[in-house]
Amino acid sequence: MSKKSTAPATCPCGGPSLASCCGPYIAGAAIPPTAEALMRSRYTAYVQRNEPYLMATWHASTRPAEPIMSKEEKLQWLGLEVKSALRLRQRKAEDAAPTKDTVEFVARFKTNGRAQRLHEISNFVREPAEGGLRWFYVDGSFPE
Repeated sequence: MSKKSTAPATCPCGGPSLASCCGPYIAGAAIPPTAEALMRSRYTAYVQRNEPYLMATWHASTRPAEPIMSKEEKLQWLGLEVKSALRLRQRKAEDAAPTKDTVEFVARFKTNGRAQRLHEISNFVREPAEGGLRWFYVDGSFPE
């Protein structure tokens, strides 16, 4: 048997620990302050197979009506790399309370033993919702 480590595990999104990174957002104890924070928490929710969180953070205009996960699907998430968060480049030049943002990332995963990568530029909107202004995932495009 392997020994359990007492050190907190890093967050699936690459952050320091689940408790200090995506955990509070997924638990509903905090609202992700940026589109990137929401995107990272959504990646973590995919790792955890937390479909309710994914649906709750998906914009109503594009949210799928059908389940997005199946019990038969054997995905193993391997890591996340954020390529760019548009707001970081534009923050100083624009208003302090953006209502739209994009985040480019690469997520690596294995399905049926085959390694794959998902490269997406995700679109987010920030709107009034329960608890105040919230970011929502709208859709994404897949660059070559």
